[in-house]
Amino acid sequence: MLTQDYKGQKLAEQIFQGIILISAVIGFVYGLIIEQFGWTVYIVLAGFAVSCVLTLPPWPMYRKNPLSWQPVIPESSGEPSQKPQESLKKKKHK
Repeated sequence: MLTQDYKGQKLAEQIFQGIILISAVIGFVYGLIIEQFGWTVYIVLAGFAVSCVLTLPPWPMYRKNPLSWQPVIPESSGEPSQKPQESLKKKKHK
C-alpha cells in the first residue's frame, strides 16, 4: 500500500496552500487589470487543478520517511482472547 508519511503530508499541504495562494494573487491581479472577474476564477481553478495533481497522488517525494510499525504479536492457542470493549460491556455497575 502506498501512503504518505507525516512529513510528506506536511509537504503536500504546504505545496497545496502555496499554489492556491499564488494562483489567487495572480488571478486577482490579472482579473483586475483586464476587468474580467471570470479570468480570476479560471486562474484559481487552474491553480487548484495543478495543486491536486501535485499533492493528491502518493508521489515518491511524499514517502521518504516511512513509519516503522510494531511487529504483529501472534495469538496464543486456546481460547480466543476477548477485546477490551467486550469485557467492559459485560461488567455490571451497581
